[in-house]
This record gives sequence, structure tokens and C-alpha cells, in this order.
Amino acid sequence: MENIALRVARKEDCPRLMELIRELAEYEKASEQVTITLAHFEEAGFGPNPVWKAFVATTHHNGQETILGFALYYIRYSTWKGCRMYLEDIIVTAAWRGKGIGKLLFDQLITEAKMKNLNGITFQVLEWNTPAINFYKKYTDQFDPEWINVSIALQ
Repeated sequence: MENIALRVARKEDCPRLMELIRELAEYEKASEQVTITLAHFEEAGFGPNPVWKAFVATTHHNGQETILGFALYYIRYSTWKGCRMYLEDIIVTAAWRGKGIGKLLFDQLITEAKMKNLNGITFQVLEWNTPAINFYKKYTDQFDPEWINVSIALQ
């Protein structure tokens, strides 16, 4: 693998993270569903009460850092299981997929969850996203088809 480094996301990374979010939404054929603004995204991650954290995967070329992907998570509480990490998104730009970056990011999440004494990681995967499902099957066989996703839009 090329020279890939992981680090904690910084506020100045947010414009690039938003680009990657839009790239993922396009891949999932849901571009119109990305309604978050850059200002809100920055505030939610780096304001006085941050609700998310992320790791970024980077490479350097000619002295310039490029963010190739990221894993964004937050801590949630389960009344049955206690504190768990919720992986909101793991995104690697299309040109860099299949090069081990997703594995580096996911392994970093596992390390972080263990360091925080969390008892698990929870996430969702679209049922048609076979590459993602196959990736996650390398880590777990606990896929739960019984639950239905529900959301209420307030704005």
C-alpha cells in the first residue's frame, strides 16, 4: 500500500469530508438527500458541543496532504448493551477503494472503541451494497434483518 496515514479529523478537513459525503450519496443514488450545510457540519463536529468524531486517511504527494477517506462515528447508549460506538459512515474515494484504506479506518475504529471501553460497534449497510456487506463480513456475521429503519424529519 502507498504511504497512507490515519489521524483525527480537524475542522479544516470539513470541506473535503463534505465532498466525500456527496460522493457517497451519488454512489447510493441519493444525492438530493444530502441537505447538511458545511457550517452545520463544522459546528456539529467542532463547535462547543461536538456530537461526532472522525478519523481521516491521508496520503502526501509533492508535500500536499490529500484526504482519501474517513470514518465518522459517535457514542450512543443502548438500554440493553450500554455504551456503543455508532459508525455513521465510512467513505473511501472511488479511485482509492480496494487498497486497504477501509480496513485501516475500520481497524482504527475498533481500537478506539476498545480504548474507550465501549462494548461494541453498531452500523447500517444498504442491502444492495454487496461490496460493503462483504467487507463487513470479514469482521462479523451479526447482520440483523428484523429491524426496520425509522426516521422523523423535523425540518
